[in-house]
Amino acid sequence: MDNYPISAHLLGLLFQLDGKQLQDQYKNHLSDFHDWDQKPHAEYWTVFPNNISPQLGIDETSFSNGELYTIVSSKACKGKKGTIVAAIKGTRAEDIIAVLERIPLRLRNKVKEVTMDMAPNMAKAIRRCFRNARRVIDRFHVQKLAYDAVQELRIRYRWQVLDEESKKIARARKNGVPYDPEVLPNGDTLKQLLARSRYLLFKHPTRWTESQKHRAELLFLRFPLLKKAHDLGITLGDIFNKCKDKKVAFTKLTLWHNC
Repeated sequence: MDNYPISAHLLGLLFQLDGKQLQDQYKNHLSDFHDWDQKPHAEYWTVFPNNISPQLGIDETSFSNGELYTIVSSKACKGKKGTIVAAIKGTRAEDIIAVLERIPLRLRNKVKEVTMDMAPNMAKAIRRCFRNARRVIDRFHVQKLAYDAVQELRIRYRWQVLDEESKKIARARKNGVPYDPEVLPNGDTLKQLLARSRYLLFKHPTRWTESQKHRAELLFLRFPLLKKAHDLGITLGDIFNKCKDKKVAFTKLTLWHNC
């Protein structure tokens, strides 16, 4: 408790006090919240120029009620005190730029790198506000594109199987015979195989359970293109995870792209 922040509410409960009352008293009397110079606009934006560092990150997040906020953070603090450089309600490039330009230009010019996703509004804000910074696409967003492509292919195959099954059911009903779907060795039907393979396709093969290995074997036997897509996604992840040298990584990415 001495090393990690906790809420006043929880602190009160730990000492058998009215946690909500302690929280209210701290907010309204003990803290300087009501004297905070950013309080009037804190709902819409806050900015902390002194937290800026040569490496920043920018991304969107949802705090409560589904409201999106754009967060600019310092890489130097590694998520601890002093990490937040700016928090802006919404994701419009113009709103982000208007807030970030409140940071003195001499500080913004010290930024050398900004990690971002692939959103064009973020790229526009970085170009305008951090002119000396190199834009770096977050590896997790790149990997997500590959994994999303695998899932899209799985879903497409599942719709094809469902359509084919509907036709077989209609033919069986027309002929007055019961329809018996094919049952695979692991007990799945084909549509169940595709539905239940969702999570294993996100995982590295070394982390599959025995049942997932069996399911993957059946899946890839029926849908070899799905295996190729999954292998490409896993290989991309391995490049990011294992390559420490930039030149080696670029070479492997080129080979991966030409697969």
